[in-house]
Amino acid sequence: SSRSHAIFSIILQKRGSVPSPSSPGDATGEDAAGIVDSFTAKFHFVDLAGSERLKKTGAEGERLKEGISINSGLLALGNVISALGDERRKGRGHIPYRDSKLTRLIQDSLGGNSKTLMVACVSPADVNFEETLSTLKYANRARNIKNKPIVNLDPMAQVVASLKREIQVLRVELAQYRGEPIPEGAILGTLDACSAGELRTMQEKA
Repeated sequence: SSRSHAIFSIILQKRGSVPSPSSPGDATGEDAAGIVDSFTAKFHFVDLAGSERLKKTGAEGERLKEGISINSGLLALGNVISALGDERRKGRGHIPYRDSKLTRLIQDSLGGNSKTLMVACVSPADVNFEETLSTLKYANRARNIKNKPIVNLDPMAQVVASLKREIQVLRVELAQYRGEPIPEGAILGTLDACSAGELRTMQEKA
């Protein structure tokens, strides 16, 4: 709508699982398929209403209130963008996210673990020159936001995956020591940089 800001949010989560090298008798539950990694991502698609010059539009009543609300949100967003794009304030100073519902909702997409992209719509008409210039300056400030996003991983899932891989390798080594066959379907990780083929060769020699 041209009379309000709109936000459409999508949250994605990806989980990867691998079979566990359990013996046939206990290949159930978490041992049968353990979560290796959990990736999460969030997308905020924000459609900003255009700023309005009240003298130019001649709005009154509810339209006047809507215009004031729109301009207030854009002003708060502009202040946040300016604060985030100012290298002198990087890591220091207050970022006014709470000055507006708009900036509060998209806070993690502006200065968090994210990438920010702004598409500016402008008019070629002479009569809109001031609005066009203001919009381009606004978008240029957004270009100064420099975030370094990293992949979101569930730390507990990483710990569990690491422990399961270690258990898998220890089971293989124990089977070697006892002269037993290596469990079929085992994911032969490496504590000592041995490949699966090398481990089987060592078992045969033993």
